[in-house]
Amino acid sequence: MLEAKNIQYLVQGRAIVNKVSLDLKPGEFAAIVGPNGAGKSSLLKLLAGEYKVHAGEIKYNGKAIQNYRSKELAKVRAVMPQHSQLTFPFKVKEVVELGLLSLGISGGEELIEEVMIETLTWEFKDRLYGALSGGEKQRVQLARVLVQVWAESEQSKFLLLDEPTSSLDIAHQHQVLHIASKLKTKNIAVLAVLHDLNMAAAYADQVILLKEGKVYQQGTVAEVMASKHLEYVFEHPILVRDGFDGMPHLIQSLPVYHQTHSFKIA
Repeated sequence: MLEAKNIQYLVQGRAIVNKVSLDLKPGEFAAIVGPNGAGKSSLLKLLAGEYKVHAGEIKYNGKAIQNYRSKELAKVRAVMPQHSQLTFPFKVKEVVELGLLSLGISGGEELIEEVMIETLTWEFKDRLYGALSGGEKQRVQLARVLVQVWAESEQSKFLLLDEPTSSLDIAHQHQVLHIASKLKTKNIAVLAVLHDLNMAAAYADQVILLKEGKVYQQGTVAEVMASKHLEYVFEHPILVRDGFDGMPHLIQSLPVYHQTHSFKIA
């Protein structure tokens, strides 16, 4: 289990993440949503160990994060940042192999091929990474972090994703989140910062709704994705309608003057 208890992160005395607590169990997909500046990426970086908390504690499988050595932590959690820069002329397959290097192991050809086929990156494995489109690079980076946690293990693992669909078209957005969702069957928990509320509603088991560094609501999609919660947090009219399965899958942002106009903005 990934546990965070009353964690706090300050920048120049201001709380960017303010007394946040959450639990994430293997087999769960949790989405962090909220407006710009709510502290979503900062929270993910704290949970990943990239930032150090100023108060509170974070534990992976009952062990405090600061007590993990870097290679030990890499075997427990994999992180896909929002932006990844590579300056050397790596081929695509070499970029994916970097995920195994973080574990201190080499080889793993079958594992790499399996992950790259799953992410639709195997077909251009010999191309230079720098020549790829933004969406292709995003899928390669996903493959790189997936190889860290893909192998079966009795130990619970965790995949942390920061805006994993930001450069993708609609088909590949669904593909990426579908792959992440499938990981739940492999004793893995997924935590993703998502900008698209509809994608969060479609794939998440639980939603963490942030406002000004605090958790405003946390629970199931049905509990959190309600108009009253979203309108308060985003400070904008939002209409939530039930999808075909009774879950909130159609979320529309309305113009602020919607009461005097008949049209809507999707």
